[in-house]
Amino acid sequence: MIEDVAIESWEHLHDEVFRDAWNPRLGRFRSSWLFRGGARADYDLKTSLMRLGGDYWNREGHLLRNFRKYAHRETVPFDDDWNWLALGQHHGLPTRLLDWTYSPYVAMHFATQDAGAYDEDGVVHMVNFRDAHRRLPDELIGILNEDGSHVFTTELMSRYAITLREFDAKASGAGSPFVLFFEPPSLDERITNQFAVFSLTSDPRITLDAWIAGDRSLARRLVIHRRLKWEIRDKLDQANITERVLFPGLDGLSRWLARQYTTPNPVADE
Repeated sequence: MIEDVAIESWEHLHDEVFRDAWNPRLGRFRSSWLFRGGARADYDLKTSLMRLGGDYWNREGHLLRNFRKYAHRETVPFDDDWNWLALGQHHGLPTRLLDWTYSPYVAMHFATQDAGAYDEDGVVHMVNFRDAHRRLPDELIGILNEDGSHVFTTELMSRYAITLREFDAKASGAGSPFVLFFEPPSLDERITNQFAVFSLTSDPRITLDAWIAGDRSLARRLVIHRRLKWEIRDKLDQANITERVLFPGLDGLSRWLARQYTTPNPVADE
């Protein structure tokens, strides 16, 4: 079971997201955790591909092939599946990827941005990418070690497999299922400002919830009580963690203004 932590205050939330951040070997604060915010605490870690229903795993290749066919070639730095997969995820294509961030504040934003969900508890999911990567096949661990990295890039992914089909074929022979994390290319300011990382499962039918459930060291869920949401939201706004920054452009500006002028509806203590 994944550990649930009931967040009691703004200070408690900070204690939890920065817990274990100290790296004595480096003498620096370098967290091994990635974060993902959800407006409702019952949100699971299903991918957008899974939410298509039916035999969704058989549609993945068709989705990616057609996305590449109809998108502009100049929109990715390299013409390989990993760059196209990252671009598709970024623009709402159903994929087996999930969005994560290095920034706990970005995750807090997504847990509190929806004013229509302020009557429900929110959540910040945390996953330890270093521990997850210790469970990778030896070849993938070797690629990370050779590069001196802890997280993959699209270029490092191509050293293991050029295509998603080749990746699946090699992963199926690796034995146990695994999950890896890779940084997308800086396609635009949104990816950069959100400090984005994607998770990739070795099989599109694997849910991250199920994969991490057997080891409590891999993940935890910070459950944010609904009465804390407005406080967290207002303090994030003051820290400039807003739609204007995370979604640069007129869309982000409009979303920020709409939320700024939403009438608060405080939840009574229970």
